[in-house]
Amino acid sequence: MKNIGLYLHIPFCKSKCPYCDFYSFSGKDTEKDEYTRILKDRILRISTLQCKGDTLYIGGGTPSVLGADNLKTLVDTCKKDFLTDDAEITVECNPHGLNEDFFKVLYNCGVNRISMGLQSAVDSERRILGRLSDRKQVEKAVKTAQKAGFENITLDVMLGVPNQTEKSLNETLDFCVSLGVPHISAYMLKLEENTYFYKNQDKYSFPDDDATADLYLQMCETLENNGIMQYEISNFAKINYESRHNLKYWHCEEYLGLGPSAHSFLNGKRFYFGRDFNAFMNSNSPIQDGNGGDFTEYAMLNLRLIEGLSENKVLDRFGHNIPKEIYEKSKIFIDNGYMTITEKGLALTQKGFLMSNSILAEIL
Repeated sequence: MKNIGLYLHIPFCKSKCPYCDFYSFSGKDTEKDEYTRILKDRILRISTLQCKGDTLYIGGGTPSVLGADNLKTLVDTCKKDFLTDDAEITVECNPHGLNEDFFKVLYNCGVNRISMGLQSAVDSERRILGRLSDRKQVEKAVKTAQKAGFENITLDVMLGVPNQTEKSLNETLDFCVSLGVPHISAYMLKLEENTYFYKNQDKYSFPDDDATADLYLQMCETLENNGIMQYEISNFAKINYESRHNLKYWHCEEYLGLGPSAHSFLNGKRFYFGRDFNAFMNSNSPIQDGNGGDFTEYAMLNLRLIEGLSENKVLDRFGHNIPKEIYEKSKIFIDNGYMTITEKGLALTQKGFLMSNSILAEIL
C-alpha cells in the first residue's frame, strides 16, 4: 500500500463566522483536553495499519484554539509510530492572539506548514466576515511564524464577499505578496444553508456571478505575475510549495480522517464520522459510504488540477486510455476556450474552472 494522508478534525472555534458551514463549536477547555486524549488514543490504534502517512493535516474548526501543548501531543503521537520522516505536517491557525511561543512549540515538534485564515486584508471586509483580528494583527502573526522558523505558510483568501471590488481584492493580494508567503488558497464564497449569510443574504451586497468571475480571473493573473502559480482551481503556490496533502485528494489517493465530520478513503472504501462530537468521544464507528476511486471520480478530481487528466496515469491506474467519448463531449468546450488538449491529456482552462461543475457533469 502506498503512503496515505492523515487528517485530524479539530471541531473548536472561538466564534462562528457568518459564512462557515464546517462542523465546529466554541467548546470548554476541559472538552479540548479530553478531545486531545481521545484523539491521541485513536491515532495510536492506526499504527496497526499496514501503511505509513507522509502527510498530516490538522484542520477544523480552528486547531490553534486547542493550544500549542495539545497540538504538540497530537503531532508527537502521529510521528511516533505512523508518519514518515519526511512527512508534510500542516496546522490551520486563526491569526488572532497567537504569539511566538505558540509557533516555536509547533516548529520544534516538527510542524512544517502553517495555514492561516486571512480571507481579506481589508478591515471593513474582515469585520463583515466575522474575523476577530485586523490586518495589522494578521501581519504580526505571519511575521511571528516566520521568525519562529516557518517558511511554508499559506494564506486563505475569499472571493465574492460583501462589498468586495477589484480595488479591495488587489489590496488583499498585494498584502499576501508583500509578506512573501509561498502559497495562497482562494475560495469563491458559497452561501451554504444554515449559515448566517444564507439566512440574512438580503442584508448584504454580494458581487454577482459575473463580478465574482472577473475577480477570480484578476486574482489568477495577479498571483501568477508574482510567481505564485495556479495548480488547482482554488490553489496557487511558488514552485515546490504545493500542498502535498491536498494533492492526495485531487489525485484520488487514499487518506484517513479522524474526528467528527472527518471523511476517509481507505482500501477502496469511503467512510466518515458524523457531525456529532459526543458520538465520536464515545467511540462510535464511522458511517460507511460505499466504494471510491472509480474512473469517473478520479477524472473529476484530476480535472480540478492545472495538469488535468493524464493519459499515462489513467492507463497505469485503470488499464485503459481516457475514453474517446470524453474527448468527443469535450470538443464544444475546447472550441470555446473552456478546455484544452495538452501533451499529457485533457485539462480545463482558467475560464473553464469557473464552469467546472457544469462541464464535469456534462463530459462525465
